[in-house]
Amino acid sequence: MKKFTLLLIIVLGTLGAQKLDPNNPEDAVRIMRRIQASEVEGEEAVYWWYGNAYSRIPGEKDRLLFKFHGMNIRASQTIKDPKKGKGYRHVSRELLFYLDPKNEELLREWKNPFTNETVDVIHVANDPVNSYGTFPKGRRGPYSLNGMKKGDKYFMNIQVPLFYTNPLGGPNQEIVGGKYHAVEMFNFVANYDEMVAKRTKSAKDVVVGWTRVAQWLPWMKMGDKSGTMYFHGVGRKLNNYDELPDFMKDIIDEYYPLYKEAPPITDKRKNETSWTYYKKILNGEVSNPVKK
Repeated sequence: MKKFTLLLIIVLGTLGAQKLDPNNPEDAVRIMRRIQASEVEGEEAVYWWYGNAYSRIPGEKDRLLFKFHGMNIRASQTIKDPKKGKGYRHVSRELLFYLDPKNEELLREWKNPFTNETVDVIHVANDPVNSYGTFPKGRRGPYSLNGMKKGDKYFMNIQVPLFYTNPLGGPNQEIVGGKYHAVEMFNFVANYDEMVAKRTKSAKDVVVGWTRVAQWLPWMKMGDKSGTMYFHGVGRKLNNYDELPDFMKDIIDEYYPLYKEAPPITDKRKNETSWTYYKKILNGEVSNPVKK
């Protein structure tokens, strides 16, 4: 009987050791890497999401301006720091296509209902969108997922406030204003058993929710008109690139073929944003691929 009890303790202990602990900073970093990309060095992961974009102006009804579909293709790299510990960074490219809210076709031109001007649509084509590194120890203390387990799911709620110098603004934004001011909000829902299993390399059963509250898009040419935009979308981590909607793959094939692959994991380029990309188009450094 004692031998059986001892064996049971050993077996249960072994089973417990086969799972990562979300409350342990080192394990939490590994779990987030699995959710964001993969623990396999350089293995690609693809996120896809869709939703609606609205205007919000004081004293007016909110308007549905666009529908959208977005994708991000990424890979991760192990990095080590003598003080912060063993972590990772990911590299990625990101697209978001603005669609006509009536027929959901790709927009090339758009008649601005606020100014009555027809403008060229500049879709999001950010290359790269790279992270700076996630470690067990950081400036704010031990790393935490800030999540919650309910049933067989694990929920995470993340807010990313943005406030920085606007690339299209002048040199005196600290004095006269004009800083870029926005916030992005993410919800991740993952299968708990999959994300903590020792054998898992990339958590596949992941749903993402995305909300962005921001200024008018630069190509809308809204000037100093008061108001904001909010984007609300939902999607998931795909098994591979081929699972993207066919119409997205057709657009990528024709106009954005570079976005079929993530950047090299050693990529050290400065991140692209909708604003820096638009500035490059204005300056003639790049062209708008879908311009009519």
